[in-house]
Amino acid sequence: MKYPALLSWDELLPQLDSFDAIIDARSPSEFAEDHIPGAINCPVLNDEERARIGTMYKQIGAFEAKKLGAALVARNIAQHIEAKFIDMPREWKPLIYCWRGGNRSGSLAHILAKIGWPAIQLDGGYRVYRRYVNDELLRLPAAFTFNVVCGTTGSGKSRLLQTLANQGEQVLDLEQLACHKGSVLGGLPSEPQPTQKRFESLIWQALRRFRADRIVYVESESKKIGNLRVPDALMEAMRASPCIALDLSQRDRIRLLMEEYPHFIAEPDKLNHQLDCLIQLHGKEKIAHWQAMANLGEIEVLVTELLTAHYDPAYLRSIARNFPQYSTARKVELAGISPEAFADAADLIRSGQAA
Repeated sequence: MKYPALLSWDELLPQLDSFDAIIDARSPSEFAEDHIPGAINCPVLNDEERARIGTMYKQIGAFEAKKLGAALVARNIAQHIEAKFIDMPREWKPLIYCWRGGNRSGSLAHILAKIGWPAIQLDGGYRVYRRYVNDELLRLPAAFTFNVVCGTTGSGKSRLLQTLANQGEQVLDLEQLACHKGSVLGGLPSEPQPTQKRFESLIWQALRRFRADRIVYVESESKKIGNLRVPDALMEAMRASPCIALDLSQRDRIRLLMEEYPHFIAEPDKLNHQLDCLIQLHGKEKIAHWQAMANLGEIEVLVTELLTAHYDPAYLRSIARNFPQYSTARKVELAGISPEAFADAADLIRSGQAA
């Protein structure tokens, strides 16, 4: 094969995991919005430079823009080679792409190939990858058998999924991929949510690694997880699937929630800000009452009231409406919130002995 080689996505997909590096030559903001899983960002033009060259094309002309662009691209590629690739052996095999598979990835692929590396360029760039992901998210969910883990807020659904994953089961943890715990208070303080496109890439990456002849465990999510939307075909497949009903005592649910939301205990202002989102449902007086509890550190009482007055009624209304097989769900009772209790519950589920 002559390098740099220009290959289609269909040609590359079977060997995608064999590349030593997947290099995204687009600008940092393009990369941050979404990228092929596992890719590193080596922009041949940063955001400011890209905007500058684009303005020159429109206001001055293509020739002047290309001259400056070539100088900037050459300088940036040299920096990437010195900083990231200088120690790579001759057999190091990179895949390079940009937005359309044009000049940006072509320039980088050309120079890497001239050095002697077997560089591959993605024909059509990120656009063909994104089109493929959209198509696959319509098709893939129907290929799997899902078991949906249900349970009221704080019943340990996420911990059970993690335990199942640790035991070698196939788990699609949408909340982990979305960086959000799913409820109005579910935002993670140190981890912003990904973009919608990035979320969908992560879902595709998870699904493509699953075997269709084995169960995939997933939580009973609503259509939105924070600001992100679960793809429609996946949502439909989940809602048509058998359910597992997880049961945990209210005392242990409160303990678990206090363990999982320590930032709200430490910073009641953040909790109170989120509670404002419930004013329309519960009125200003009730929210002010709960916010006073947060300020006084009465977190255990507050969590109890939130479960009783908000979360449990909302969950019970939603689960029966959106997951028709919940009425015949296999029931699993957790003995507590220790790792051993979750391991025992996972063993029951895996062995098919849940009630």
